[in-house]
Amino acid sequence: MAGADEAGRGSLAGPLVAAAVLLDYERLGKRERRELAGLDDSKQKTPEEREALYPRVMSAASRVAVTARCASGIDARGLHVTNLAALADCLAQVAVEDAACLVDGFTLPRCHVEHSAVVDGDARSAAIAAASVVAKVTRDRSMRRADGA
Repeated sequence: MAGADEAGRGSLAGPLVAAAVLLDYERLGKRERRELAGLDDSKQKTPEEREALYPRVMSAASRVAVTARCASGIDARGLHVTNLAALADCLAQVAVEDAACLVDGFTLPRCHVEHSAVVDGDARSAAIAAASVVAKVTRDRSMRRADGA
C-alpha cells in the first residue's frame, strides 16, 4: 500500500512538502505494526508525537519519497498545480507493481501511477497517515532551520 500526502499547503511561509510512503504489510512484523498503530492525521498530533512516529515510519517503510516546492515555484505555477505535481512525483517514486496507491484528497491528473483519492485519507489509511507524518516532520524541521532554531 502506497500513500501520499502534503504539508504546508496554503501556509504563509515556507515550502510545500509532499511525501509518499510504501508500506508492505506482508513484510511488517507484529512489532512494526504496533509501532505504526499511532498513525493518524499528522495535524492531530503534537510536534513531539510526530517526531516519535517519524523514525518508526522510516523503519517500517519499504520506500519513501519526499519533495519540497518553494514559494517562487508555487507563485509561478499556482498552488494547486504545484501540489498535484509534487504528490504525483512522490507517488511515482514509491509505487511498485500490484501496490494499491492512495492520495489524500486529490486525484492526480498527470500521474502515470494508477491511484485513488481518499477524502480525509490521513485519518483513514495508515499509508497516507505515514506520508502525512513524513511530510509534516520534514517541513517542520525545514522551518526550524530557517528560523535559526
